[in-house]
Amino acid sequence: MRSIAKSFDDLLNIVQPTDYFFPPPPLKGHKEEFTALQIQMEAEKEKGKVREEMIKELRSDKLQLQQQVAQLEELLKLQAQQKEPKVQQVKNDDEILVDKNCPLPPLDGYPACKGKLKWLMAMWRSDSCYASFGINGSLCSILIYLSEIESWCPLLPGRVKLAAPLEIPPVQSGQAVVRGSLTGLYPVLENRAQYRWIHQRIRSMEEIWVEAGRSLSAKYDLTQRKAKNILVHPGALTAESNIKITETAFSGGPLGELVQWSDLISTLYILGHNLHLSASLPDVRDFLGIKSNCPTRYSKVEADLIYTDIIGLRQIQTILKESWPNYQCLVRVLDSFGTEPDFNHAVWAQKQDLKSPFGGLNLIPLQFYTMFPHTPDNTFLGFVVQHPLSNEETEQLQSIPRQNQALVYGKSANFWKGRESYLHVIHKYLEIHATVDNSSAIPSYVYNHGIIKGSEVQTLLRQSKVFVGLSFPYEGPAPLEALANGCAFLNPRLDPPRSRLNTEFFNGKPNIRELTSQHPYAEAIGEPYVWLVDMQNSTDVERALTAILNQTVSITPSP
Repeated sequence: MRSIAKSFDDLLNIVQPTDYFFPPPPLKGHKEEFTALQIQMEAEKEKGKVREEMIKELRSDKLQLQQQVAQLEELLKLQAQQKEPKVQQVKNDDEILVDKNCPLPPLDGYPACKGKLKWLMAMWRSDSCYASFGINGSLCSILIYLSEIESWCPLLPGRVKLAAPLEIPPVQSGQAVVRGSLTGLYPVLENRAQYRWIHQRIRSMEEIWVEAGRSLSAKYDLTQRKAKNILVHPGALTAESNIKITETAFSGGPLGELVQWSDLISTLYILGHNLHLSASLPDVRDFLGIKSNCPTRYSKVEADLIYTDIIGLRQIQTILKESWPNYQCLVRVLDSFGTEPDFNHAVWAQKQDLKSPFGGLNLIPLQFYTMFPHTPDNTFLGFVVQHPLSNEETEQLQSIPRQNQALVYGKSANFWKGRESYLHVIHKYLEIHATVDNSSAIPSYVYNHGIIKGSEVQTLLRQSKVFVGLSFPYEGPAPLEALANGCAFLNPRLDPPRSRLNTEFFNGKPNIRELTSQHPYAEAIGEPYVWLVDMQNSTDVERALTAILNQTVSITPSP
């Protein structure tokens, strides 16, 4: 563009009018020559006007080009200025890699280390807690922090990682002693409304737990055990989860998870461990000593184990942020239906398109504790089948004569929809009882007791001959409690088998198991205690009922 502007200057020099004027020759009466000269002068005058217009246009174009050249030069300067920080950043990265005072160890296995280094180099002043951990802006101080306080980078040669970033020594827990009662646990439960149902179940089974502790002590030497400090955080019970499981526990809501939490808390307490029950996110922060963006410097008590569920795990990860890797191996996750390894490994699950809101947690599969033994990859925790409190109560219940009645497994009226024909067949043989939240949605011939206490359900089971499944809920504890109380169980067959491929309930579950009946584990027990039936086949249902009512096998309640 500068060359074009120069060409314009040359052109202007060519067409520029000159001040040198050649005078016309003397006329001396040459009339014709004068006329011709006059015509020539007029023509030259017109040419001069054209030339002046051309000069004006050329000058205008030259000015525009000069302005454009100036604008381009400014743009080039701005681009150069914008590239300078990037060049400087590359320089900083190179400086990190070749710092003579603090050589960077191999980063194999630490893919996030370099990014964390760069971030803290720029942001270590953003929170005073970083300085309290010894960061002063130098690469060495940041590397020590990211490798010893957090776990994003490898340790520097000759350095040792502390067991935990504590400012004060942990409280000495002492020896774990099997407890002779649960009374010390009750005040903690009473102070938290979220544990109301759990508190009620634990109280109703105290004698059973105390006797179990004594029995275990008689069989094994339990004296050489350290009492662990255990945080119990059922995330589904917190108000922050918005699941409302505690609100519906006394009005027909699901109880399977609450049963398992009750039994876990009772077990840990009886075995002599120190329990710290959490019912909210502030409870977790308080226990872990979370005060800022940095990892906790100390907690009230150093946690040895953390029991939670998948919702609680997500909450804890959010609270701990960068400190999560320090606690990851302490976590045990109550997971009713189990998490298979394919779903647990985040990268693999994404590659295989195994989508699940409960997957991708990257734990060791054995850290998932299940209600039933779904897979050997997880840990089978189980639960306790509730039975009478004392020998006296057992004798009283055993003296209750069996009635010609059936108790239906289904507290929600929604479970009864579409089951009318199935229930009509049963009604031909047995009086039907129920514990349903809404009587208007069930057949008129059903005796509905409403939502009642567990002890009253025990009495109903002892009076009944058959416990009737409706195909949902899946794999709950109730059928095993019915068997323990002497009832035969009608277990509806599921054809085709239910799984995440064809059933909304299992759609988000991190497993590919298939259920062939409402309760596959009860199905394995088999006849004459558990009868697999096709609800749509009245002949099949009648065959099972006839066999149950005519069988000579005594289904004795468990003591």
